[in-house]
Amino acid sequence: MSDLAGMKEKLIATKERWAAEARGITGATSAERLPPGQRLVTGWPVLDLGVTPTIAPERWSLEIAGLVRRPARFDLASFAKLPQSAMRSDIHCVTSWSRYDNDWQGVSTRDLLADVEPLSSARFVLFESYDGYTTNLPLSSFADADVLLATHWQAAPLTREHGGPVRVVAPKHYFWKSAKWVSRIVFSAEDKPGFWEVRGYHNFADPWEEQRYD
Repeated sequence: MSDLAGMKEKLIATKERWAAEARGITGATSAERLPPGQRLVTGWPVLDLGVTPTIAPERWSLEIAGLVRRPARFDLASFAKLPQSAMRSDIHCVTSWSRYDNDWQGVSTRDLLADVEPLSSARFVLFESYDGYTTNLPLSSFADADVLLATHWQAAPLTREHGGPVRVVAPKHYFWKSAKWVSRIVFSAEDKPGFWEVRGYHNFADPWEEQRYD
């Protein structure tokens, strides 16, 4: 096993152990804006599966598949032609840190939904990423007004380590739901738990309810 693969397996094993032990800080007090059990940071810690994919801009694409009227595949040029939005939101990570006032730019999921038109039978979305990561959300959460497919953070293009060129930003959920390096979004009638969800993490992940582990 390579050193990189070994580090990845250790990271996964550690997080699985936390989930098995129901690690959390349930009952902790919180300021009005800070969810229970969270601490405020000013930096942006880098968390992933230990693999940071290199995606040449000319090779990046995002496929929209499943229960939609107009399946699509965007490259960066066609993605940039979709309506662009700017939003500010907070990050809440399951590892107990939060960061306020993150300024994002990208494509609102509501504008994407208007473009691809989910069928009435669609109830869930599954995100697939270039590093093999997956995670899931109800379609109702994906369609929230503050959810974005982000290309920029703090007025600069998203760096590779933080999920560039495009990542999901779903601020009402712990940030593992905001998939980095997103490559495919599948609309489905049935839920399909993702990478961490099948390893003991909560399926919905509401920070205000401390839904860290299932």
